[in-house]
Amino acid sequence: MDAPTRFTTEEYLNLIERTVDSILQSELTMTQQYASNQPEGFSNHIRNVAIVGATGTSGKYIVEALLANGKQKVTAITREGGSAAIPAGVTVKKVNYDDPSTLVSALQGQDALVITMSVRAPPDQQTKLIHAAAEAGVAWILPNEFGYDSANESLCNDILPNAGKLRYTSLIEQLGKSKWIGFVTGFWYEFSLGGSPDRFGFEFHKREFIQIDEGTQPIAVSTFPMVGKGVANLLGLPILRQDENDQSPCLSDFGNKFCYIASFVISQKDMLDSVLRVTKTSIEDWKITKENSKERYERGMARVRGGDYSGLAMGMYSRMLFPDGSGNFAVTRGLDNDKLGLPKEDLDDFTEVAVKNTLEGTWTGYG
Repeated sequence: MDAPTRFTTEEYLNLIERTVDSILQSELTMTQQYASNQPEGFSNHIRNVAIVGATGTSGKYIVEALLANGKQKVTAITREGGSAAIPAGVTVKKVNYDDPSTLVSALQGQDALVITMSVRAPPDQQTKLIHAAAEAGVAWILPNEFGYDSANESLCNDILPNAGKLRYTSLIEQLGKSKWIGFVTGFWYEFSLGGSPDRFGFEFHKREFIQIDEGTQPIAVSTFPMVGKGVANLLGLPILRQDENDQSPCLSDFGNKFCYIASFVISQKDMLDSVLRVTKTSIEDWKITKENSKERYERGMARVRGGDYSGLAMGMYSRMLFPDGSGNFAVTRGLDNDKLGLPKEDLDDFTEVAVKNTLEGTWTGYG
């Protein structure tokens, strides 16, 4: 009789690991859904998309990109009595948030619901939309994210008005009728660079710049066109892979998860360098002061707690520039730009947009 095989501890652990991996892969293969094994009549693409906030700060870029892609019928969900001009080619459904039946009716036949709202919108509006989407059988919901990494719980808790954002994704899962995709974009670059020094510290009219800490902390940011293209390209993916040989991205990869995109990963000093190039000025032409990120954050949030919501921008932006790297999800999570086929963008092009619109007074508010 042959002597029993003896393993070292390391070999034994490796054997266990390979066995577990084999079992998990086998289970995954058995449960994996493919388009090729779906029943007759199955559509592997989203055909109908409803959007709330179709003319809003980011919503209009999402609508523009959806129309440009030409893959879906787009419906704008708007309030009864609303007067915003909706782009040609978009169906309009009027709703009354105090009458849930109007929401359900507006969402009937929709495959996906995209929610874009101001930070000042009543929180129960999104709750009502999610309930209505479940009742109407909407399969996919993009809740009102489009900002920083909501999977970072400590970050959410530090920004008071947004501490409960995860309750919406939890609600979608509890209702069990839809899957959510949290779209993480970082701050909107053109908007954030200008308009107020409470954001990235720039005052273009006076040529003043507030440097936070050393000004070298990189964060991920996105332009408005990138946000629009990101959502449109995501919703343009096939829902399932065709078969076991298909390794291309699909919408189901993102089901009940976050999708991360960014135009740039840059620091305040990178922004300043771009501003100097665009404005054809030198560092000597600017008045530069320095502030501590944590102290600036505390000042902003103290104003919010006191009922002064003008402090929200200072608090949010300062928190994202903490040296803990919370604002750089490109490193902590990785980016999905390539999966969505997103283009590269030129930093100075969008810095120029920010400078121009700020000096003309186009962007002054938040959200």
